[in-house]
Amino acid sequence: MRFITLDKNGHPQVRTMDAFEPEENFTVWLATNPNSRKVDQIKSDPHVTLYYSDKNENGYVSIYGMAELINDQTEKDNRWKEAWKDFYPDRKENYLLIKVTPTRLEVINYNKGINGDSVTWQPAVVNFTN
Repeated sequence: MRFITLDKNGHPQVRTMDAFEPEENFTVWLATNPNSRKVDQIKSDPHVTLYYSDKNENGYVSIYGMAELINDQTEKDNRWKEAWKDFYPDRKENYLLIKVTPTRLEVINYNKGINGDSVTWQPAVVNFTN
């Protein structure tokens, strides 16, 4: 999964991340170090994009949403992957959650017949209301 933020000049900043599976309402949780660039970028502009590509299904999903930084220890304990222990040796200080609440989802899946508009190439869209 690719996580995209905007830097102070409005340029997209893309990185690969190990997110939790989207929840039923498509909320997505990720983790980061509180000193990472993405934290400052989210503080400046919480608009983010999550991009999932699936070559086997011949398609993709983009989730557009608002990112929120969560430093609640109970929430951090509940959203932990043991595979992260080397990245976050101090789970109290060096581990921060990012919660992405979706505002829009776009999907293409040619294998399942979700092709989008044949003229404009606009993908299928789901708009979320909060």
